[in-house]
Amino acid sequence: MIEPGIPVDEEERIAALLGTELLDSSDEERFDRYTRLVRKLFDIPIVLVSLVDRERQWFKSRQGLEARETPRNISFCGHAILREEIFIVEDATKDERFHDNPLVTGEPNIRFYAGYPLATSSGHRLGTLCMIDRKPRRLDNDDIATLTDIGEMVAGEIGALWMANVDETTGLSNRRAFNEVSARLLALCRRNGHAASLALVDMDDFKMINDNFGHSAGDQALCIFADALKEVFRESDFCARLGGDEFAVLLTGTDTEQARQAFSRLRHILAGENSSLPYEIKFSFGVVEWRPGGDETLGTLLEKADNLMYRQKQERRAATA
Repeated sequence: MIEPGIPVDEEERIAALLGTELLDSSDEERFDRYTRLVRKLFDIPIVLVSLVDRERQWFKSRQGLEARETPRNISFCGHAILREEIFIVEDATKDERFHDNPLVTGEPNIRFYAGYPLATSSGHRLGTLCMIDRKPRRLDNDDIATLTDIGEMVAGEIGALWMANVDETTGLSNRRAFNEVSARLLALCRRNGHAASLALVDMDDFKMINDNFGHSAGDQALCIFADALKEVFRESDFCARLGGDEFAVLLTGTDTEQARQAFSRLRHILAGENSSLPYEIKFSFGVVEWRPGGDETLGTLLEKADNLMYRQKQERRAATA
């Protein structure tokens, strides 16, 4: 058996998956209708909408299978999300990647598998619409086109949920997604014994940009700032726009000193951007450290970071007065 590899965008992919809030959610007709349709059209025993989490694949919709999840390291879908096109295994017993896989040698006795990768608009493949047979079979071009069409509809359903968690102006996650994903990431850090830092960031004098140069300039400033955040922070760090001119960053496996160094790099990048702008993009921030042994909640961390940010903003204003 060959275990599936890890996508190059794994951290961003997981953040996008968590942002949909689909994992461990209840059955929904909007997904079940598609798996029922595929089962009927292809006369096939098992059809799934599978979401690939860090260590498991979890089934949002299932036809013909009792299990709600299986380990990622033995999953067919883990292989399917590594490619853009449909992933097809005609006879798993003759495929070196799967011939001794426990899902082949035991229940559900997979022989045939076809999985359409479900991607967000940004290209992160979160899982698959897949169908499974207990006997070998092949798909012709019409079959592939049909599965593709239905897969795109399922991806559209997921994309709508994902977009509800994305800030339309900057493309960063919004407050709703930040609260949901950060709580899950802190739980993961607690389980693995990793520290984390949380930062609140506020653009200084943002109202002045809007007032003096117009709202289009304000949107431009927000996008420049968001792009600088994405350039400075790692893929494993979670950046979001909470609203207005307020942003947040959750840095996993990072202490406050490392976080401050990242914000120094952010100032340097913005200084280069400011040289070609009719206004100046500046910011204040507050950063607090979280330890897995503590009992601080996300809300407590946000409050502490907000107080530190406000103090820094006041000090900066006093220094320029």
